[in-house]
Amino acid sequence: MSRCALIAAVVIADTALLWADGTGGWTLAAYAGAVVLTTALMGRVPFAAFFVSLVLALLTGASLALLVCTGCNAGHRISARRDVVVTACALCAYVCALLLAVQRSPGAEEPWISLARVVVLTVLPLLAGRYVAQQREHMRRERALIAEQERLRERLRIAHDMHDSLGHLLSLVSVQAAALQVGPLPPGRRRAVGDLADTARAAAAELHEVVNALRDHDAPRVDDIDELVARTRAAGATVTIGTSGEAVPLTDPKASHAAYRVVQEGLTNAVKHAPGAPITVSLDWQPDALLVSVTNPVSRRPPSSAGGGSGLRGLTERVAAAGGLLRVHPGPREFHVVAMLPLAPALAGAAT
Repeated sequence: MSRCALIAAVVIADTALLWADGTGGWTLAAYAGAVVLTTALMGRVPFAAFFVSLVLALLTGASLALLVCTGCNAGHRISARRDVVVTACALCAYVCALLLAVQRSPGAEEPWISLARVVVLTVLPLLAGRYVAQQREHMRRERALIAEQERLRERLRIAHDMHDSLGHLLSLVSVQAAALQVGPLPPGRRRAVGDLADTARAAAAELHEVVNALRDHDAPRVDDIDELVARTRAAGATVTIGTSGEAVPLTDPKASHAAYRVVQEGLTNAVKHAPGAPITVSLDWQPDALLVSVTNPVSRRPPSSAGGGSGLRGLTERVAAAGGLLRVHPGPREFHVVAMLPLAPALAGAAT
């Protein structure tokens, strides 16, 4: 509903209600103007508009649609404890003034009816607006988390492409230059070919450094998993993390980084394919390996295998490069990702 249509609907509903009670003339026109102004300004000053609607409701006994509209908008805009305190105080003052007016009016309705009206017209809209705001914030954080993972995947894809294409070409240049050096060439050309070979090797080394920077930007490790879980919880997900065995430092940076990426990818898939479902992260320290697993109930169809998505495929390669194994178990009720990572680089080298 557009803003103009909302204002028109509120004005028509509340002025019709007041007109039905016998109010007319300039009083009705002034009231309609106040409702229009309050509804128009509630986007900029939501709490002031809500307070004005409370006053109008006390003075006229109407403003039912205005109370619901401004209450929902104020609940949606609550962002600090101060907003909650101010709104609660205004609501308490309104209830006290309403009950006092009911007691002093002969033949008025029962107090419990007035309280029920307050709950329906003010408290429920406030709670509804607050709930909608929280859901939108949860979805925003969820989208930001997924977008961050997509950026990481894209960076890894670029790193793989650079390594496979440019690295291969530079290696060919270096090999061909070395082959020319051993051939029958004049001394001047031999030096030029040598310089070409040195340049190709330097370019390959620089490319290797750039690729490593793209692959391991900020290089998060096992110790950063708790922070990753905390960020995911802040985004609205329900995550439980458990640790078993005696934790020891992972001496291989690749294995430590791969453990972090396993949890990161598992949380991302859980948030994407099973939003709102509880997620379980487990770190099991064995004598010679670390078992990392992420489990979540299935509410949408997940990737069928580790090769079914670019994220899981890249994760499988990363774990294998650290000498470990990655397994994905897409069951009918749970989606389970588990990785085994060796605790020592020597074991990683043996495994590869």
